[in-house]
Amino acid sequence: MAQNIQDNYKYSTSQLSTFSPGTYFERTARPVYALLYLLGFLFFYEVSVILANPDLLNESLYVIQGGVVAFVWVQNLLHFFGFSDRLAWLATPFVVIIILLILQIASRQQWKILLKDFLPMTVECIILAIPLIVLGLLLNRSVTANCVSCSSELYNSSAHPLLLSITTAIGAGIYEELVFRLILICLFMIFFETVLGLNHKKSVIISVILSAVLFSLHHHIVFLNGQLSQTEIFTLSKFIFRTLAGVYFAVIFAARGFAVTAGCHVFYDIIAVVINISFFAET
Repeated sequence: MAQNIQDNYKYSTSQLSTFSPGTYFERTARPVYALLYLLGFLFFYEVSVILANPDLLNESLYVIQGGVVAFVWVQNLLHFFGFSDRLAWLATPFVVIIILLILQIASRQQWKILLKDFLPMTVECIILAIPLIVLGLLLNRSVTANCVSCSSELYNSSAHPLLLSITTAIGAGIYEELVFRLILICLFMIFFETVLGLNHKKSVIISVILSAVLFSLHHHIVFLNGQLSQTEIFTLSKFIFRTLAGVYFAVIFAARGFAVTAGCHVFYDIIAVVINISFFAET
C-alpha cells in the first residue's frame, strides 16, 4: 500500500527529475515551492476578477470567470460537494493549496524555502516561454494565447482590457496546469500503468499525448453546465500549436515540477496577450 501511494505520488510531480538533493533545481521542483510561488498569482487573480465584477459572487456564469474553464470545473466539483456559488468561488484557490500541501506531505521532502530562489524561477519561466512564443508566430503569424479567451469582453467591467486579459492569463496558467498536467496526467498514468498494466514508458507517452490533445481541444469545445459548447472557431494551425504546447508543458512538468510549469504557462499567456494587443490588435 505504501509503495502504491508513493508510485501514485511520483506520477503527479516531477517524477523524471534526477537533480542532486539541495540544489536549486531539486528545491524548486518541490510542491511547497509551487504553493508559495503561485500564492501571489492566485491572490491577484481572485482580487482582480472580483474588483472587475463584484456581482460575480452572486452568480455562477462561465463568462464571469474570465474565460478560465478549468477554474469553473473546479467550482463545479465544489458545487457537487454542496458548496454555494459564493463559497465555491472563494474556496476554489484553496483546492490548489490543499492539493499541493498533500503532495508535499506525501513526498516527505524538506519544507525549507529560500526566497532568493523565486527570482531565478521567474527568469526560468520566462525563458521557457520564449520557444512557445516563437512557435506560435511561426505557425499562426500571431501569438496564440493558451487561455480560452483572454478578452475583456468576458467581463462586465470598464477596467483596462490589458489588465483583464492578464488576469485571465494568470488564471488559465494555474488552473489549466492543475487540471491537464497535475491531475489528468496523474490519473492517466495510474489507469494505463496500474489498471491496464502497460509499461512505464508507454504509459508516459500515451498520457502526455492524450492530455495534450484534450488540452488543445478544450480551447475550442468546452463542457459546461452539462452540455458542450464552442468557444473558438477550430483552425488546424491553432489546434496543432496547442497540442504541441501541451506536450511541451508536460515535459517541463516532468522535469521541473508544477511551479515552473504553471509559471511558464502564466508568463507565456501574459507575453502573448501583450504582443497581440501591441502588434496584432484590430483597429
